[in-house]
Amino acid sequence: MKLNKQEILNALKTITVPGEGQNMVDSGAVTNVVTFADEVIVDITIKNPSLQARKKTEVEILQTIHREVYEKAKIKVNIKVEAPATPQPKNEIKGKPIPGISNIVAVASGKGGVGKSTVTANLAVTLAKMGFKVGVLDADIYGPSIPIMFDVANERPLSVNVDGKSKMKPVENYGVKVLSIGFFTKPDQAVIWRGPMASKALNQMIFDAAWGDLDFLLLDLPPGTGDIHLSIMQALPITGAVVVSTPQNVALADAKKGVAMFQQDSINVPVLGIVENMAYFTPEELPTNKYYIFGQEGAKHLAEDLEVPFLGEVPIVQSIREAGDVGRPAALQTATPIEEAFETITKNVVEQVVYRNENLPETEAIKITTMAGCSAVKKK
Repeated sequence: MKLNKQEILNALKTITVPGEGQNMVDSGAVTNVVTFADEVIVDITIKNPSLQARKKTEVEILQTIHREVYEKAKIKVNIKVEAPATPQPKNEIKGKPIPGISNIVAVASGKGGVGKSTVTANLAVTLAKMGFKVGVLDADIYGPSIPIMFDVANERPLSVNVDGKSKMKPVENYGVKVLSIGFFTKPDQAVIWRGPMASKALNQMIFDAAWGDLDFLLLDLPPGTGDIHLSIMQALPITGAVVVSTPQNVALADAKKGVAMFQQDSINVPVLGIVENMAYFTPEELPTNKYYIFGQEGAKHLAEDLEVPFLGEVPIVQSIREAGDVGRPAALQTATPIEEAFETITKNVVEQVVYRNENLPETEAIKITTMAGCSAVKKK
C-alpha cells in the first residue's frame, strides 16, 4: 500500500500536543511529513521538555496512524524539544556541574525501608562490571548505610592535592568510588543536624572531593521529599532520577509523591523510571513458585499510571540482605538470578539516560528561597 501524505495529516489533526490547545498540525508542531510506499516519517517539535510528554506524543502518533490510515504502516517519529526560553535573574547563580562527571543519577524513595540503598549499591557495582566509571555519594545524612554495603565502614577518605587545592579522595571498592557522612562519624553517633548544616556537609562531599572522571555519579538520597533533596537539586544539575518502591499500597503512595516531586515545574528532573524491590518470594525448594507477599506488580502498575518507565523488579532473596550486611553487593555474584535482575535494571537505566540525553535539554539546578517561613522553589 502507498501512503498518502494528506491522509496522514488528517489523522494527526486528531491529536493535541501535551500542554497545547490546538491539534499538532494546526499548531505548527508537525514540521514535515514524508511518505514512501508503506513508510512515513513525521517530524514534530514540542515545547514540553518532559520525557513523559515526548513518549506520549510518539505513542499517540503511532497509534493514530495505524488506526486511522494503515495498521501495518512503518512509522518513524522524529521529535525535537524546543523549550521556551525563560529569563534568568542576574542575582541567581546556576548550580555547578562537577568537572569530569558525565551523568548524575539520583536514587530516591518516598518511604524508608524499601531497599533504596541496596538498589543503589547493586546498580553501582553492575555499572562498574559493565565497564563504566562509577561513584556513589551517600546523601542519606541521618542514616548512611553505603559504607557498610561496600565493606569500607572503617575506611577514611585521604586528602589529596588537586590543582593546588586540598580535596577528599573517595574511598574505593569493587571499582566504585564512595563518599559518605558515615566516614566522618562514629558508628554509635547520631547525626543531629539542622538542614543548613546537613546541606553544608553535602556540598563539601560534592565539590571538595576528587571524583576524577566518572560516567555515572549515583546519589543515594534519604527517604521522603525534604530539605536534603532540595539542597542536592540546588547544588547540582541532576541528569535523572530513579525511584525505588515495594509493591504494597503504603509504599506506592509515597513513591508517587517522590515521582511528583521530581516532575514539579519548578524542579523538572526527568524520572528515568521506577524499580520494584521485594517483588516476590521464591523458596529455594520450590524454584518455580512465586509468592507475592507485598502485593503483585504494584510498582509496575504505578509506572504505567504515571507514564514513566518500569525499570525492573528485584525478588526477595535472603542472599541480597546477607550480601549487603557483609559489604559485598549481591550483584557481584555471577550466574545468579540476582545478577540477572540487576543487569536488566542497570541496562534499562543506561538506556533511559542515553534516551534522555539525546532528546531533552540539560537539567538546570534550582534556586531555593525562603518566604514567610516557608520554602519556595524557583527554577533557574
